[in-house]
Amino acid sequence: MSDQINRVVLAYSGGLDTSVILKWLQQTYKCEVVTFTADLGQGEELEPARKKAQDAGVKPEHIFIDDLKEEFVKDYVFPMMRANALYEGLYLLGTSIARPLIAKRQIEIARQVNADAVSHGATGKGNDQVRFELGYYALAPDIKVIAPWREWDLTSRTRLIEFAEQHQIQVAKDKRGEAPFSTDANLLHTSSEGKVLEDPWEEVPDYVFSRTDSPENAPNTPKNTRSRSPRTSAARRRSRSTPTCCTPPAKARCWKIPPGTCRTTSIRAPSIRKKRRTRQPSSASTLKRAMPPRSTARRCRRRRS
Repeated sequence: MSDQINRVVLAYSGGLDTSVILKWLQQTYKCEVVTFTADLGQGEELEPARKKAQDAGVKPEHIFIDDLKEEFVKDYVFPMMRANALYEGLYLLGTSIARPLIAKRQIEIARQVNADAVSHGATGKGNDQVRFELGYYALAPDIKVIAPWREWDLTSRTRLIEFAEQHQIQVAKDKRGEAPFSTDANLLHTSSEGKVLEDPWEEVPDYVFSRTDSPENAPNTPKNTRSRSPRTSAARRRSRSTPTCCTPPAKARCWKIPPGTCRTTSIRAPSIRKKRRTRQPSSASTLKRAMPPRSTARRCRRRRS
């Protein structure tokens, strides 16, 4: 494939990072940019992203805003839950389960508009870049992938804002200065990372949790919920960890997955009860049965002496 890039499909949210990436691609590669915004139930109004893309010079027919919520739940979330797929045996997949769908739709659009390349806004020190790019290469091995965070010299939020101001890119007031943390959200979950979450000895501020209430503010009376699987008490999970990262260093993160936790708990409950009823022997009792009686052991010692 030639190094000349004529058209690139960008995974675009309309936020500061991807707005800067859009302009940077136009300047650096002198190419036409096609934007793709996925609606995964993140709870944000996505039409402003269309206007921002148009203001940046993207043709209206090259602005894609696709509602992928049903496909996301049916083909990704439900199979994940049926497979009991848990990260490190504990955490439900939130961000990572959505990336293959975004990559898949990006490649479909790239073929539709005859694009030479695709681009994403993942940083160069996390797992997201791997999730996106493995998806791209699995579906289109010859596609060119542009990862601006691994190429440009805009290495801080201050530099991003300076670039945005130089090129008349609108910057929201709450984006000026260093953000206290960054957030990724979809129908299933919300995850937050960075800044106030970096020190594991510091308690997570309550304002980070956007989908759950603290135990102090929760009702004193329990609430039960019924699903198609056996009834279980409603559960809400707040999790914090430093995840394993294939491109270190890893950032401390918080996961908020209330619906996923409730659903997974209800699915697992019958098997948990069944195990308790059958009382599977423990490894200690199995070892005890395999050992010879004490009297036999004593006779063996007498013969040796």
